[in-house]
Amino acid sequence: MNEAANPPLQARPILAASSAEAVRRELFGWAWLAVGALAVAGVFALLLALSRIPGMDRAPFWPLGFFYKDLVIHVVFSLVIWLLGVFAFLVSAATLDARPGRVLAASLGQIGQGLVIAAFPCLFTPAFFNSTLPELSNYIPLIRHPLYDLGLIFLALGVLAPVARLFANLTAAAWPLAPLTFAMAAAGFIYVLALIAFAIAGGLLADSGSLGASRDLFFWGGGHLMQFAYAALMLANWRILAGRSLGWTNADDGPFRVALLLIAVLALPGPFFYALFEAFSPAQREAFRFAQFSLAAPTLIFAVALLLKARKLGPVSRWPWADPAFFTLAAALALFALGGVMGFLITGSDTRTPAHYHAVVTAVSVSSAGMLLTFGLDKLGRATVAARAIRGIIGLYAGGQFIASIGMFVAGGYGAARKTPTGSLDSVAAAGMAVHGFASIFTIIGGAAFVVIAIRALMRPSAAPARA
Repeated sequence: MNEAANPPLQARPILAASSAEAVRRELFGWAWLAVGALAVAGVFALLLALSRIPGMDRAPFWPLGFFYKDLVIHVVFSLVIWLLGVFAFLVSAATLDARPGRVLAASLGQIGQGLVIAAFPCLFTPAFFNSTLPELSNYIPLIRHPLYDLGLIFLALGVLAPVARLFANLTAAAWPLAPLTFAMAAAGFIYVLALIAFAIAGGLLADSGSLGASRDLFFWGGGHLMQFAYAALMLANWRILAGRSLGWTNADDGPFRVALLLIAVLALPGPFFYALFEAFSPAQREAFRFAQFSLAAPTLIFAVALLLKARKLGPVSRWPWADPAFFTLAAALALFALGGVMGFLITGSDTRTPAHYHAVVTAVSVSSAGMLLTFGLDKLGRATVAARAIRGIIGLYAGGQFIASIGMFVAGGYGAARKTPTGSLDSVAAAGMAVHGFASIFTIIGGAAFVVIAIRALMRPSAAPARA
């Protein structure tokens, strides 16, 4: 008998404990990767500002056409990698909830982190090559270079690794699943659907010889499905924040579980759209777009349940506004409501579309930031951040984006085109874009403050054992 493959009984508890401990240590890695992505995005935001200086494109060593390539890197790190890092953090935490003793396939998380770390330089280095060209495709903008494509593959597989590990551990988890485990299992399922959609689209484009053309067709279907995964992530954040501030318990979880199950069910037909409709046809694009609007129903179900729970605390003035978890929850709800309303009012292609998207995605980001500074630090056994500091960060981050989105939406209604310089605008559109620009400053300050405070918190020595 091979003793390495079949350790003695007395050694098995030690191995079980070590596997769970490895996943707990891994949580630090995902937190650092998520916050680190925002830090990289901040560096490129500074370079973006420098690239606006007249004549900077002629400066020594300054890459040709850097502005739009810089914009691509900033967006990818501040939205895609940041949110996927938070997603992987919660997937790993959910795995510990499912199997607090022995975690099966524990090393998958470390493999995933290694792939994501390798993705970082692959995704930003091509911006500094003179020969590369940017493409502002929907959902995942890119730079045309094989190294960038490799980075996207590393990122996708790196995040898939902890998802696969969560699924492997569900077979021995206690049922009903814990709230976080249930939420991240649903989100992980949707993430897999998105990857399947990307694979199908890539195969079809490769067969037709069109993969080297515009990547917007490649990202359209899977990108839409990723919004379902982000919605599930946001609901998981809301549930965590409500549990810390509203007295939300497992007994209240009916609407939460229904909403998550509905999101997963609504996402399920996505990959089949490539068979039900002519691939990349206007009908197929509309099917994905229409499916995304269906997210309003499940999020509304849980949002209403949260509001009803809050009402039990008394009038609005008596709600726990001083609690950073509740403050974050309220800010995220307000942003998502704003973005949802905007989504139903969009006609045509102008800045109303990015206004809607910025409000909705920032709602996910805000809830993620508040979750990491409260629940996340508790899980990591780090000292808590002052409530006043968290409220200040969230207020700047969410409040700035709330006003900025309104300004951009108004500008779009008066003719401001998306993905183009402002140019000559109607006076109302110009005023809307001015409001957008000014308010965005507060969002940037809030995001930068979050990165600084989060890094300081992660670098502190352990304050106490992590609590669930």
